[in-house]
Amino acid sequence: MPTSGRKLTIIDAHTHLFPPEVAKDPSAFISRDAWFAETHSKQGTEFPDASDLIRSMDDAGIAVSVVAAWPWKSPDLCSRHNDFLADAISKSDGRLVWLGIVNPTKYGAADEVRRCASMGAHGVGELNANAQGFLWDSLSELQGFVEACVAESLPILAHVSEPVGHVYPGKGTATPERFVRFAEAFTELSIVAAHWGGGLPFYELMPEVAEDLRHVWYDSAASSYLYEHRVAGIVESLVGAKRILWGSDYPVLRQKRFLKRFLEQVSADGAAATTSGNALSVYQIDLPGDDS
Repeated sequence: MPTSGRKLTIIDAHTHLFPPEVAKDPSAFISRDAWFAETHSKQGTEFPDASDLIRSMDDAGIAVSVVAAWPWKSPDLCSRHNDFLADAISKSDGRLVWLGIVNPTKYGAADEVRRCASMGAHGVGELNANAQGFLWDSLSELQGFVEACVAESLPILAHVSEPVGHVYPGKGTATPERFVRFAEAFTELSIVAAHWGGGLPFYELMPEVAEDLRHVWYDSAASSYLYEHRVAGIVESLVGAKRILWGSDYPVLRQKRFLKRFLEQVSADGAAATTSGNALSVYQIDLPGDDS
């Protein structure tokens, strides 16, 4: 673990929590949301609550987790999930921060962004084009949503899919060639591309792509389902440690085990930035007990 003897302050930049009514009766939401049905119809799906997440954080030595909502297609379900997160996270003594969820091309999207900001959201996401029925390169339809995020200084977390490789529930078709058009069009928006951006960092070897994506960060969520563990070190060599956020995708992956494997791959010099500093900056997080 390349930490040079220093104790790291760890932030998990990508976790999920669901409202208790979803955990109590998933079938009611399977019938209402096709993407939720695709990813949660399997028996034994876990729906941990905030206290479970904090226990996992304590076991892994994590100071703060960023909690994203589910990419509901229905604006009503988005709003209800936002209300739940605002309430649950307010009771966490700073251990959790949250991202609001908005369907970005539906009527009222900009208003919901502003409402999330007023309730203390640190960003918007995890947006998912397939789940929510939009295209990343439908730029005119996304303009109002983006303008609201920029005005409220809220970054977005976006699901990006790999164009090759195995098929799995929730993979989708929001691949880099569509997503990069969105990123290139809205350079004033801070963007975190989840799941290593569907392989987008590798295209940053093209100078013009690297130039256009300076406002994009990549998180490591669900790496173990997609890549060999060495992906973290490889992406660091491509885009630098300053543009990587460690995120587990809890409860999909266990925080403690995945954090250990991640730290074995990134450089000693990059460990602090990838597991803490970048998330602090992008999501504007104040560490618990930090009065400075």
